[in-house]
Amino acid sequence: QVQFVESGGGLVQPGGSLRLSCAASGRIFRIAGTGWYRQAPGKQRELVAVISSGGSTNYVDSVKGRFTISRDNAENTVYLQMNSLKPEDTAVYYCNTPTRASPWGQGTQVTVSS
Repeated sequence: QVQFVESGGGLVQPGGSLRLSCAASGRIFRIAGTGWYRQAPGKQRELVAVISSGGSTNYVDSVKGRFTISRDNAENTVYLQMNSLKPEDTAVYYCNTPTRASPWGQGTQVTVSS
């Protein structure tokens, strides 16, 4: 079972950027896809970006062109580069497999506000 630890969140002004990191442990990480999820207050957790073991990526429409997911298999880490941030991107961000098979980590808070 893969376990994830998220980091890199913070407070940023609209239009700013952040880079989130997701450190993974577990032998299957390198053959598993990984997704970044987010949950805003009062809303359901949603999948915003996913990357396969081969590097193929997919994004939810609301972040296309602004967010980029990548992975470093040597470091067992998945990243989410977030540019042109908007207030509606404010949420706790988590990573997990595309099937949500692993226990949820503590997440990392991203707040976009002036």
